[in-house]
Amino acid sequence: MRIEVYFSPMQVPSSAVAGKVVAMIDVLRASSSIAAALANGARTVLPFDSAEEVITRAKAFDRKEIVLAGERRMLPIAGFDLGNSPLEFKPPVVEGRTVLLTTTNGTAAVTSVQGARDIFIASYVNFTAVMTVLRTAVHGGADVVLLCAGRERAFALEDAACAGRYVRHLSGGDSQFELNDAAQAAMLIEKRYGDRIDTVFTDAEHGRALREAGFTRDLEACARLDAYPVIPVYQERQITKIGPDRER
Repeated sequence: MRIEVYFSPMQVPSSAVAGKVVAMIDVLRASSSIAAALANGARTVLPFDSAEEVITRAKAFDRKEIVLAGERRMLPIAGFDLGNSPLEFKPPVVEGRTVLLTTTNGTAAVTSVQGARDIFIASYVNFTAVMTVLRTAVHGGADVVLLCAGRERAFALEDAACAGRYVRHLSGGDSQFELNDAAQAAMLIEKRYGDRIDTVFTDAEHGRALREAGFTRDLEACARLDAYPVIPVYQERQITKIGPDRER
C-alpha cells in the first residue's frame, strides 16, 4: 500500500490519483469552511473555480435556497453573502441551503482531481472523522493521496503539516506502507510542530498574511482539532457529508 503527498495540485498528473482515495487539504481556509458548513446543516457545497461560475450557476436556483460564498486573496467577494471564514457558516445562515463556494486555492484543487476512487475534504477541524474513512480505505488495500491545495499553486506550510499528521496516523511507522518523498517530508514537518497547530499558523506565510488582514479569529477556528466532526465527500460535482443522509 502506498501513501503519497503532493504539495500542490500543479505537481499531480492524472495518473497519480487514478483509482486512489484522495484527501484534499486546504487548512486556511477552504477545507475548514466546508467542514463548518456541512456540520452546521448545509445541504451541499458546490465548489467553483471562479466567481463568475458561481454567479452563473446561482441563476438555476431560487435565491432563498442558496448561499454565495468565497474569497479572492483572502477577502470576501463583493456581492456574495459570505467570505471564506469557517465562523461565518453558522446554522441560521446555511442550514438546509446549498453553498456555492469559490476560493483562491481550495475549490480549484478539488475540481482539478480527475479519476480518483473517492475524494474527501480534510483539515484539522475534521481530522479524526476523515481518518476513519482513510483507515478503512488502507485496510481495504487502497492507495491514499493527500493533496495539499497550497497557496497560489505553491507550497504551504500549514497544509504540509496537516498532511504529515494524516500520514503519521495512517502509517503508524508500519513498513508495509510505501511513502513518497513528500509524505516523508510532511511527517518531518509535523513532527516538529506536533499539536502546536497555532505555531504552524504563526510560522506559515499564509497564516501571517491572514493575521495581518484581520482574520486572527479564523486562525483560531482552523486550529481547533475535531471542531467539525464531519466527512465531506466530493462526488458528481458536489460536496456532501457521509452520514444518515448519504451512506457509502
